[in-house]
Amino acid sequence: MTWLNSHPLTFLVFAPAILGALILALPHALGRLSRMLGFMGALAIFALSLAWLLGHHGGGGVAERTPWFTLVGLPVDYALTVDGLNLWLVLLTTFLVPLTMLGTWNSLKDRIGTFAAMFLLLETGMLGALMAQDLFFFYLFWEAMLIPMYFMIGIWGGDERRYAATKFFLFTLSGSLLWLVALLYLANKAGGFNPLLMGQAAALLPLGAQHWLFIAFAVAFAIKVPLFPLHTWLPDAHTQAPTAGSVILAGVLLKLGGYGFIRFAIPIFPEAAMHYAKVIALLSVIAIVYGALVAMVQRDIKKLVAYSSVSHMGFVMLGLASFTVIGTQGAMLQMLNHGISTGALFLLVGMLYDRAHTRMIADFGGVAVKMPVFTAFFFIVTLSSIGLPLTNGFVGEFWILNGTFLSGFGWGRLYACLATSGVLLGAVYMLWMFKRVFWGPENKDEDSGTHHLHADLNAREIAVLLPIVVLIFWMGVHPRTFVAVSEAPVVALLQDAKAPAIRPFVLKPAVHEAEAAEGTHATPEASAEPAAQEVHR
Repeated sequence: MTWLNSHPLTFLVFAPAILGALILALPHALGRLSRMLGFMGALAIFALSLAWLLGHHGGGGVAERTPWFTLVGLPVDYALTVDGLNLWLVLLTTFLVPLTMLGTWNSLKDRIGTFAAMFLLLETGMLGALMAQDLFFFYLFWEAMLIPMYFMIGIWGGDERRYAATKFFLFTLSGSLLWLVALLYLANKAGGFNPLLMGQAAALLPLGAQHWLFIAFAVAFAIKVPLFPLHTWLPDAHTQAPTAGSVILAGVLLKLGGYGFIRFAIPIFPEAAMHYAKVIALLSVIAIVYGALVAMVQRDIKKLVAYSSVSHMGFVMLGLASFTVIGTQGAMLQMLNHGISTGALFLLVGMLYDRAHTRMIADFGGVAVKMPVFTAFFFIVTLSSIGLPLTNGFVGEFWILNGTFLSGFGWGRLYACLATSGVLLGAVYMLWMFKRVFWGPENKDEDSGTHHLHADLNAREIAVLLPIVVLIFWMGVHPRTFVAVSEAPVVALLQDAKAPAIRPFVLKPAVHEAEAAEGTHATPEASAEPAAQEVHR
């Protein structure tokens, strides 16, 4: 671990909030200037995150830690870390924020400066939660994310925005309060909020206490994922949120639930996590199939994409529940895939809505004739969402299903086969929607959405979508770029959990480099892989 005195992580976390506060202080009349300042600041933060984090992750990561204050006699540390588990999620966040700002440049007409400020404040909350390594520090950022997202939905959302914003707030807050009780109890046993100390303290507790504490952690994170049946806030929030809110909600906020399991819940309670693996896997399979079936009958394109998120995030949780290296790596890759592909779908739906002022599938037809460039981008992202080979979606889902099938659990093969139906159903609802909207008979009605389409994508919109398309194929053709750094911590995590089938992943060059750096050698059992379980590149 590289300990730096220049505090780059502190800057990355709090620079957006400082810029957002400055924008809030500007007069409303300078809304356009505020929007430009917000975009340029977010773009600069993304550039700095690339330069700093990619330049140091090879040394084991970047960290900042110092004692902060004492809470009821328990020390709270100011601890930020970027390592193999969160590197690409941090970069995904800093990448999506300026891209979303640019992609929704003309979507809002009212209080655009205030919205830009809220967006930047939300970025601070997301980055802080991803980097925080003290659990109380993490909790503060976890709760702080609620405030700007609540206002983004409640002020700039659709007709039922207040209901959706309140539902989102209450769901997340209720899970967080239950989690806070468990957090304080365990911290009192551990003498602090350091995850390592809390894990050691949890191991000394009776199994019953461990199970209840794990459930409290798991419920809070499962609501954010969201995992069935705690998902009901998501379709409302997605549908009522403005386009930028939907993109960042799908792109980053949902990932924090899965990240919470990987970073905290499983390492602190490995035995309890193993005990409830079957329950989590079952709920994940239900989410995969249920989300796909409900998406299939939606009339609103945005609501269809929202339910697809329930299905896709079910794959993430299934990969984590497999407790295999390939399944967990697939889950981490799938979080990135979902952030890119579903975020792009919400951007594209927003661009269509800005022109047609409707999102109902029946209001369209023949869009490909009027907007061929838009159609090409939408088609590529659709193929990515359904997991076509050579796109990012295929790799993540294949690894998850493979890991579940080979997990060593008695239910692994059955659940993998059931989850495969979600892949087929995903192709059905996405391609059926695409056929009706883009290739169906042109809707001649003067009030239809197609009638209002007069211009294809402009240069700004194409500039937003091009890097997304590049990532879709890059992640599909060379996924090692995005999972090599997480292999070593994932292997360590599963070894601590004593999973029934801990099979080292196939990224053997990365494994050998890690072993060389640590001066260790893999045992024959750890390095030998049946050829049928290897995924060759």
